[in-house]
Amino acid sequence: MLTFDRLLFLFPFVLLACFLLYWAGARHAYLRRPAHEGGDPGAFDWHFFVPCRDEETVVGSTVTRLRTDFPAAHVWVVDDASDDRTASVVAALAEDDVRVHLVSRRRPDARIGKGAALNAAYAELDDFLPDGADRSRVVVCVVDADGHLAPDALHAVSGPAGFGDPEMGGVQVSVRMRNVDEPRPLPERGRTVNALARLLVRMQDMEFAVSNAGMQLLRGRTGSVGLGGNGQFTRLTALDRIAAAERRPWQRDALLEDYELGLHMILGGYRVAHIADTYVSQEGLPHARRFLTQRTRWAQGNLQCVRYAPRIVGSRHYSGRGVLETLYTFMQPLAHVASLALTVFLVAVLALGHSPLDSALGVWPLVLVLCLLSVLPFALWGPVYRRDFAPERSWLKGLLWGFALWLYAYHVFVVASRGLLRVLRGKNGWAKTRRNAEVVGTGPVATEA
Repeated sequence: MLTFDRLLFLFPFVLLACFLLYWAGARHAYLRRPAHEGGDPGAFDWHFFVPCRDEETVVGSTVTRLRTDFPAAHVWVVDDASDDRTASVVAALAEDDVRVHLVSRRRPDARIGKGAALNAAYAELDDFLPDGADRSRVVVCVVDADGHLAPDALHAVSGPAGFGDPEMGGVQVSVRMRNVDEPRPLPERGRTVNALARLLVRMQDMEFAVSNAGMQLLRGRTGSVGLGGNGQFTRLTALDRIAAAERRPWQRDALLEDYELGLHMILGGYRVAHIADTYVSQEGLPHARRFLTQRTRWAQGNLQCVRYAPRIVGSRHYSGRGVLETLYTFMQPLAHVASLALTVFLVAVLALGHSPLDSALGVWPLVLVLCLLSVLPFALWGPVYRRDFAPERSWLKGLLWGFALWLYAYHVFVVASRGLLRVLRGKNGWAKTRRNAEVVGTGPVATEA
């Protein structure tokens, strides 16, 4: 008979088993990923959406790079009531280039989230397109204000695995950290702090380049690929269908408006793919506080997505494997909080000397196996990352990076707890993470709507 004590003992094993199964699938998908055939970018009309709030330090170079690398594309920069010179920087570029467009937003309608800013760009694009335009060949790409899209990206996403398939509604490309080799990410700080900052940026790059890429490639097999906020490509007709059903493509109250867009796209009958053969780069965050602000928003946004569970379970567009993968993703923050609470509880019980699990926890070989199973999945990504993205580094460095990734992963318990606390307190404001070039002040690191 399963008593409460035994259930407590079994709970970590169940979570670990689920994690290992998911990790094995992601690793296999990454290591066995096929090369994708490219296509003809000229078969489509390209429009880049660049949402901005106080981005004067990066937006000029981003727009210039997009126009240089993709001269046939239009760039729509959404100034979300910035307090700095973002609007004037973009306006100056637009004066000399008819393919650069400034979408200005003003309070009180502005600063209510990235989704609302993207909806404004969608409305402007809708007005811009002539009557009778073939909207199925119009592709929108969301690029962060600090995003640099690989020059071959349009070629990669135009192929048969991308928009060459008429049923493809969205494509997400891989994400990399552009400043991963910067020697002093925090020039005003000392050697030790900069070493930790470099490691933090490296872990973000490693997380996206191999771990998250493997997860997305696994989702490609289950039909549940998620869209991200940077390097997100969507067909305009898919956005139109979502807007007709939901009143707008991107949800205004969503903290993960990108992932929710992917959910709506699949629920609407479109396919979503991940293409790992190209990428978009962005700034990795060397500031721990800014990093935690960003990840707390992501964790809270993940919790918001739980409301889609009934629709996904009942949808004919999701396979059984897709439903399981999506529900697993939804429950991650809750599982992390539950694991943290259980750990605290067991430590307290052991400290009091009244543990009913003393005999089980005293079996040191079992504890050793659990530790190995917790560390190895992260550590094994290290050599893979070194092989694919840093072959000039030693194999020992790859192993150390893998071990560091395991330690880095513990941040999920912190941000999941913070995200859940914000949900319980009813705080749903969208917090913008500061760019690395912005001066560190004594005030908050994020602005909340």
